[in-house]
Amino acid sequence: MNQKRPDPDALLTRVQAEEAGHQEGKLKVFFGANPGVGKTYAMLQAAHEQRRDGVDVVIGVVETHGRAETEALVNGLEIVPRRAIDYRGTVLQEFDLDAALARRPAVILIDELAHSNAPGTRHAKRWQDVQELLRAGIHVYTTLNVQHLESLNDVVAKITNVRVRETVPDSVLERADDVELIDLSPDDLLQRLKEGKVYVPEQIQHAIHNFFAKGNLIALRELALRRTAERVGQQMEVYRLAQAVVRTWPTAETIMVCVNMKPRGPRLIRAARQMAAGLHAKWIAVYVQVPRHLRMSQSERDRVIHTLRLAEQLGAETVTLTGEDVAQEILAYARSRNATKIIVGKPMRAWWKEWLFGSVVLDLVNQSGEIDIYVITGTADEGQPVARRPLRSTGDASGYAYAIAGIMMATAVDWLMFPHFAAANLIMMYLVAVVAVAIGWGRGPSVLASVLSVATFDFFFEPPYFSFTLSDMQYLLTSGVMLAVALIISNLTARVQRQAELARYREKRTGVLYAMSRDLAINRGTGMLAQLAAKHLRDAFDAQVAVFLADADRKVHLQRGELLFFELDPKESGVAQWVYDHSERAGLGTDTLSGASALYLPLVASAGAIGVVAVRPKDSVLLMDPERLHLLESLVNQVALAIERTRLSDEAQQAHVKAKTERTRNAILSSVSHDLRTPLAIITGAASSLAVGRDELDPTARGELAQSIHREADRLDRLLKSLLDIMRLEAGVVQLNKQWHPLDEIIGSALARLEGWLRDHAVNTAVPADLPLVPVDGVLLEQVVINLVENAVKYAPPGSAIDLSASASDREVVVAVADQGPGIPVGEESRIFEKFYRTKHARERGVGLGLTICRGIVEAHGGRIWVENRSRGGALFRFSIPLPDQQPPVETEQPEAREA
Repeated sequence: MNQKRPDPDALLTRVQAEEAGHQEGKLKVFFGANPGVGKTYAMLQAAHEQRRDGVDVVIGVVETHGRAETEALVNGLEIVPRRAIDYRGTVLQEFDLDAALARRPAVILIDELAHSNAPGTRHAKRWQDVQELLRAGIHVYTTLNVQHLESLNDVVAKITNVRVRETVPDSVLERADDVELIDLSPDDLLQRLKEGKVYVPEQIQHAIHNFFAKGNLIALRELALRRTAERVGQQMEVYRLAQAVVRTWPTAETIMVCVNMKPRGPRLIRAARQMAAGLHAKWIAVYVQVPRHLRMSQSERDRVIHTLRLAEQLGAETVTLTGEDVAQEILAYARSRNATKIIVGKPMRAWWKEWLFGSVVLDLVNQSGEIDIYVITGTADEGQPVARRPLRSTGDASGYAYAIAGIMMATAVDWLMFPHFAAANLIMMYLVAVVAVAIGWGRGPSVLASVLSVATFDFFFEPPYFSFTLSDMQYLLTSGVMLAVALIISNLTARVQRQAELARYREKRTGVLYAMSRDLAINRGTGMLAQLAAKHLRDAFDAQVAVFLADADRKVHLQRGELLFFELDPKESGVAQWVYDHSERAGLGTDTLSGASALYLPLVASAGAIGVVAVRPKDSVLLMDPERLHLLESLVNQVALAIERTRLSDEAQQAHVKAKTERTRNAILSSVSHDLRTPLAIITGAASSLAVGRDELDPTARGELAQSIHREADRLDRLLKSLLDIMRLEAGVVQLNKQWHPLDEIIGSALARLEGWLRDHAVNTAVPADLPLVPVDGVLLEQVVINLVENAVKYAPPGSAIDLSASASDREVVVAVADQGPGIPVGEESRIFEKFYRTKHARERGVGLGLTICRGIVEAHGGRIWVENRSRGGALFRFSIPLPDQQPPVETEQPEAREA
């Protein structure tokens, strides 16, 4: 096997992709052509094999459809309980994504990848659940039928007359790490269907005469086999690229036909199409644009455009390459695409021209190696030379005139130098002139300048003077070497000029692609992306641009904007919709709706078409150039991917917010329900006792019941206030009423309000009298102190002391509350401030919002709050409030003057 060292950039890209893959779970798809071929059965068998190997495997969701052999394989595997969802009075059992993430197995089985989830779940589609599992590092086994692939939706509908509503983006299957084809012949599948192993008996006859018609099964089976074969081919190409395999591996026929501006192009295209059809092979039409082709006449450009368009119409993939060596570019691309056959036209030039100037066909034959070369002959008129445009402009011979003038100037300079310099120095002046002509006017004038330089040097500066007769053989050698050197220099200089021109062309193309990709990457929002697309397309093609995006009903709508609008002919109003529906370009320069004034291209992303771009150039011929048309398609594809990325990002953000809201709601319900029920139960019991047995209760009992009602009502009031406070803090609607306050007064007021709570605890305060004033909202900061002291009371044992202290530095004031309780479990110091989080050592039940409220209030003041464990036991909470650079002026009372 002929291999070379792998390309470092390709190797780095592969390593980075593998590293990214290691962080996510692996996806294995059991792929089939139809229901009933055994995908779920094969998936369960693979799961049991993994379980025997010690792998943690669970079932997320498996649909057995009443098949006994499938249900038997479910036994012995752990099943994640499903989530019950009430939808319009019906309870639906759906896959519980959160439970699976919490369980976090090594492998989870998710049947029916294309399933649509019930409203109210986090994701609309099951394949989105699978993606979240993969991002969490969980391996997934899943099943999929070929008719559920998005790209085949229209094809399946034409075959079966059934429109499949549940589809999966092709990118999901392409992202799979392993695809196992589960195949079954149509006859065997029909036999299983008749035996009741696919559907219940009532549905068998209906299925056989509709979706399960034998013709449908054969067609779907071919689609599944072809899709699997395409994936295997892609895997082989990835391997060949990663291992830098140079040789062609003829695992499948791939035909490449080479065209140029010659009239025989359509003949070559038709011959390639016939060969590809006979071999059932894919085929590619390739045009190599060398530097001299940049100066082709308009008729030659049109011929190339029409040839490539004919290839596309006949089903070929068209590619435009650029380079200096045509044969080398063709072979390099053929090997990169694993082409097995190359079709070229027979040379029509004379044999001596082929020998003198070289032949692309001979170079291909000599260098092709394992690739077959087919040479197709042409007719006599196809060999006639076509009109070429001169280097500068059509019909202008100024380049040759400048060549003559340049040699005359060099001769004049040499005439002045002749008495004082040797002949070698005179030759240098002629070579300078040849180089100047080659740079300015190309190969033809430079060749003329080379010949004239030798002739004039011989005539004026070699004896006998003013004669072309050479008196000595050494002068003949000098003239011959001079001519050879001049020709070589002129050719090399002209080649460098062509390469520079080609490099500028490539740089311009790359610059356009880079500028658009950069702007699309750093901006968000479909409106902004549409504006950027219009700007770049307008600048690159000197055209008016319109962008249409589809809504949920698959109707396209024109995006309005400064750069996004041109007046549409009412007759063209349906062109954009047609392009979106069929994902094909139409309009100007195409064979579909060609009367339109603009070219309409679909915005096709991984999940299908998302919109349409319309381009109306000032010069319609510009879009006929295949290279410019491919550039336009590349830019439109970038726009489609950018818009899809933005939409997916928005959907992911919405899903994240939805999931977070759902978790918060569940946490509130689970935390608050008990805290609401308990005091309500006590209040209800005490109130009923007072209502029913008031006359039988003594005053002491009635007083205790009234106190319990008041106490529990106060508890409910604090709970509701905490919920409202946390909602206001999270919504960012809290307005701070900052004023200068002495900290000791805030602490004293808080302790006074907690007098009842502190009856079993002594409070040791250490607040210096010289503390500076603090700019705070006194009410809110007092609430922070209350919550911290209440938290200490909940965890400190009865009779223990609570320490409350304050200190100040140049930049901040720090308040500390310490208890003698069990302290904070190691590793939970940061989680203690999360909503509804509580440790298990509390003596009194709480809702878990007090410390969260403290953090919100302190951070709103620009401070921070933290907790640490005391060395002798207990928790120590501290919070800081920043101090400004200057304190407010304090007025001191003046003593009254005594009357005399």
